[in-house]
Amino acid sequence: MGVLNVTPDSFFDGGRYFDRETAIRRGRELVAEGADIVDVGGESSRPGATPVDEAEELRRVLPVVAALAGEVRVSIDTAKPSVARAALGEGATLVNDVGGLLAPVAGAACAGLVVMHRKGSAADMQHDPRYEDVVAEVATFLAAAVAAARSAGVTEVYVDPGIGFGKTVSHNLALLKALPRLVAAGEPVLIGVSRKSFLGRIAARGGGEPLPAEDRLEASLAAAVWAMAAGAAIVRVHDVAATVAAARLVGDPTSLSAARALQ
Repeated sequence: MGVLNVTPDSFFDGGRYFDRETAIRRGRELVAEGADIVDVGGESSRPGATPVDEAEELRRVLPVVAALAGEVRVSIDTAKPSVARAALGEGATLVNDVGGLLAPVAGAACAGLVVMHRKGSAADMQHDPRYEDVVAEVATFLAAAVAAARSAGVTEVYVDPGIGFGKTVSHNLALLKALPRLVAAGEPVLIGVSRKSFLGRIAARGGGEPLPAEDRLEASLAAAVWAMAAGAAIVRVHDVAATVAAARLVGDPTSLSAARALQ
């Protein structure tokens, strides 16, 4: 899944694809690089992001969805039912539900749905998030969200543990470590770790300042490879070409046999 943020303020690519034609061109680049899905978003969900009103979000995303929908599977990344409904009308077939309210919209349109765990809102989710057992709590939340989606008529459901959404570095690592457990629950898992700040903290050189987003490619690829090897069905990434190359390596029986021989 290639990320296409039609926003001025997303944490990594905010402003790069805010112009409509530039966004459409970038979407086609993602397809050429090997994206199976292009995830179009018009409102940043990063910690502390400023909310966007409905009319502005629609203005940002609908022309891009309409232009790309005939060329690749398009998902709409939104928290607003009206935006999801309109994007599905323009040809999107998957709803990336960052707010937990969109199962009825997806069910009514016979669209796929990604249910994601988020503790709090964009404004406050990183203000000292706490859990007794982050893996158990996220797994329980996702199971309930899947049940609600099924009740709403959704037949294609993906679960996203929400790496970075109301979680500390330790929470994120615990969820990644437990990914085989989440996969074993039976629903296909989507993992979005691309360029996120916790990777910059982990990859800080010599314990120094966290790496900025533009220097987190290697860490993003390492996390994506772990997710794929652990059974994730979808990895949501900014760097499609590099991740596709990694995916081919993970999926190549010859390379996996060679790796086992070296152990």
